[in-house]
Amino acid sequence: MACGPLLQGGELTPSADIRAFMARLGHDFARPELLIRALTHGSIASVTRPDNQRLEFLGDRVLGLVMAEALFSADTAASEGQLAPRYNALVRGETCAGVARDLALGEVLKLGRSEMLSGGRRKEALLADAMEAVLAAVYLDAGFEAARAVVLRHWGPRLAQVAHDSRDAKTALQEWAQAQGMPPPVYEQTERSGPDHAPVFLITVRLEDGRHAQAQGTGTKRSIEQAAAQALLDRLEGQTT
Repeated sequence: MACGPLLQGGELTPSADIRAFMARLGHDFARPELLIRALTHGSIASVTRPDNQRLEFLGDRVLGLVMAEALFSADTAASEGQLAPRYNALVRGETCAGVARDLALGEVLKLGRSEMLSGGRRKEALLADAMEAVLAAVYLDAGFEAARAVVLRHWGPRLAQVAHDSRDAKTALQEWAQAQGMPPPVYEQTERSGPDHAPVFLITVRLEDGRHAQAQGTGTKRSIEQAAAQALLDRLEGQTT
């Protein structure tokens, strides 16, 4: 794969912002064209400049294997039922986007003009997809051990906390309601504001007996529903202590 067409200005060496990103990532690419491809969104792709979708597909599997192996080794007493939600918490899009934000990946995304104007550098889905593509680029550049090292470096704090953080608030709230003989809680989008590229949602979760809580924020509705569920769980816990 020739790197010239994929690098800024047709240069044979990475630009300063790409070198800075490699430093933050902790991997010095022998083939930087792989990283450039991982950072290239479909809005700017061409015949000579392929996008990152194929790499995203591979990176998802690389991340999944590293996380499954790490969780399996970290808690030898955990059952499959305990490991699965921890795994899901570590590989879901919100987590990948969070790692991408920590790395300031959005600053080096290669986007078309329309995607840039619509706030593409901050979009959670774009960040998550590009983060997975970057992991695939590391894997193709230097092999599984290098990719594993990058994943563990940047997912490490989350891995250490996952037994607590993986608690699915929506599931926990539904189980609490069922234990009280109630139907599942109801989630409602109460309000939407902000620009189309970065909408702000207000989500209300309500139990049959009228108790409710709200959460507001940007990102996916699912993540805000989780926040609302957690807020109601915290309120219920406060009422029983």
